[in-house]
Amino acid sequence: MAAGETQLYAKVSNKLKGRSTPLLLEPLLAMGFPVHTSLKALAATGRKTAEEALAWLHGHCNDPSLDDPIPQEYALFLCPTGPLLENLQEFWRESRRQCAKNRAHEVFPHVTLCDFFTCEDQKVECLYEALKRAGDRLLGSFPTAVPLALHSSISYLGFFVNGSPADIIREFAMTFATEASLLADCTVKPCTKQLHLTLAHKFYPHHQRTLEQLARAIPLGHGCQWTAALYSRDMRFVHYQIQRASVDESTMFCVIREGANNLTLRQADVKTLRALFQYQPQNADELSLSPGDYVFVDPTQQDEASEGWVIGISQRTGCRGFLPENYTDRASESDTWVKH
Repeated sequence: MAAGETQLYAKVSNKLKGRSTPLLLEPLLAMGFPVHTSLKALAATGRKTAEEALAWLHGHCNDPSLDDPIPQEYALFLCPTGPLLENLQEFWRESRRQCAKNRAHEVFPHVTLCDFFTCEDQKVECLYEALKRAGDRLLGSFPTAVPLALHSSISYLGFFVNGSPADIIREFAMTFATEASLLADCTVKPCTKQLHLTLAHKFYPHHQRTLEQLARAIPLGHGCQWTAALYSRDMRFVHYQIQRASVDESTMFCVIREGANNLTLRQADVKTLRALFQYQPQNADELSLSPGDYVFVDPTQQDEASEGWVIGISQRTGCRGFLPENYTDRASESDTWVKH
């Protein structure tokens, strides 16, 4: 991480100059969009360009929740780059081919530094400044290499980060959490326990030996630049599993929104989809699909759906409706996350 952090935080500093709120907001406000929906669009698209935010606003013009004050959720990850990332991605592919999909395949290779937290749309820029301050404070202390030790159990396989490098990384996470709390007025919980990079999770026990063999074959000697990156997701669909606009079943806890500020927790089968084909609605209560669209499906609200159909909410438009199940396929949980 040390070699890449100078470049990383130089880039963050430059982004702060080129992606300040006034510069991004001005063209949207000039087109007549309200401040609150413009800020929501910027947050939902990673605050990259006004053009992307504008496209999001046009797509969500019929979104019934467009005016609701629902913030995005953010997380800070330590992500490998270069040869190590390529080797880990190869492990992802080979482990899925030989041992079927497990929970680790839902997300890209990373070490969680701060788990998901909410931040108001108008304060997202403060998170970038918090990340820069944390990097500036600890840049010179980062280890030249992050040692990874393989750990295996009946349902988990991954690399642990131990020793003084782990202490420094945890200090970085705590510094970011403190700065984010001060600047953005949000509650951030840094990782204070074992730092780990998950390789496989919730797999069949008889696959453990094969997964271990694949993990031991991952070359770790190559140099790696680690980058600290912020990702966001739509909190309305937290813990929904994403399918590409077909449905796979698993059981987990879902956060279900009931009113603007009331969140309740319940257990449900979760599904999320990605569209494979174009679909033009034949009725007013059907969703329009384009290849690559993501659709979030709550399995507890499928009573009205006939065989071969599901009811879902489109990520692209925010609209709810019926869609043909065989037009979709399973996607990964992190496919809808946005990198900032």
